[in-house]
Amino acid sequence: MFANWITRVGAYFVDALVAAPFGILAVVFGGPGTDAETGLPSGRGPLYWVFIVLAIALSGYNRWFLAGKTGQSWGKKALGIRLVDEVSGQPIGAGKAFLRDLAHFVDSIICYVGYLFPLWDSKRQTLADKIVKTVVVKG
Repeated sequence: MFANWITRVGAYFVDALVAAPFGILAVVFGGPGTDAETGLPSGRGPLYWVFIVLAIALSGYNRWFLAGKTGQSWGKKALGIRLVDEVSGQPIGAGKAFLRDLAHFVDSIICYVGYLFPLWDSKRQTLADKIVKTVVVKG
């Protein structure tokens, strides 16, 4: 059985919350500094980039490696859903999970309507799911 839209959204928010602390730390500890001589803003500090890289690495591990290998990111696991290949029903691998995230660009460029496709699609797929031939199922 295919996962419903609200469960998918909930899983996405759980995944986002995992990386959010690093984004907050980036802003708090690595925000724009002030040049000692001129008093003008000097741009982002090195800690900003350290925390941003950590956020991307953690998100990539969760959404691409884990979701690709097991079918479940931490959010999907918490909400009891899995990302699988539409034909085989098996986890899709890290590369295809990464391509799926890139394909979400298509969901976004049409005023985010692609993210709403699961509300009326028979397999509850976003456009990205259709492009890479994946489905999100319960269990």
